[in-house]
Amino acid sequence: MNYTIRDATADDMPQVLKLIQELASFEKEEDAVEVTVQELVEDGFGSTKLFHCFVAESEDAIVGMALIYPRYSTWKGAIIHLEDLIVTEKMRGSGLGTALLNEVVKYGHARGAKRINWEVIDWNEPAIEFYESKGARVMRDWDVVQLDEQGIANYLTNC
Repeated sequence: MNYTIRDATADDMPQVLKLIQELASFEKEEDAVEVTVQELVEDGFGSTKLFHCFVAESEDAIVGMALIYPRYSTWKGAIIHLEDLIVTEKMRGSGLGTALLNEVVKYGHARGAKRINWEVIDWNEPAIEFYESKGARVMRDWDVVQLDEQGIANYLTNC
């Protein structure tokens, strides 16, 4: 199946949100997606651009995406964070994931990124094998730490 990788546009955000929801469903977190199309448009294409997104298009439909944003490492300097790389179920195994990851790596390299980071859920062995086959190091000795919106509020109440 043929596809094209390109920079996303604001008009792509409804289909991007559908991919995000598909990923949440795959990860058994259907109710966790709170972001809206309007927020994606504002955050990705507004006056303060918070992310960059690549989409994969096939037959006028978005069938994959990679959403990235800049971070900074006190040890390395400028880095890129890959928030999500999503390929629709029907396109898995087509080379689309590799094509999207290629764009992310080229983007990071062109901007002088010292590292590209992302997370993968520990039970998604096909994704882990895919990333390792590309030379990525899956660091199983690190845990993800986060404060969600309620955690932030609780923290501020108690400090």
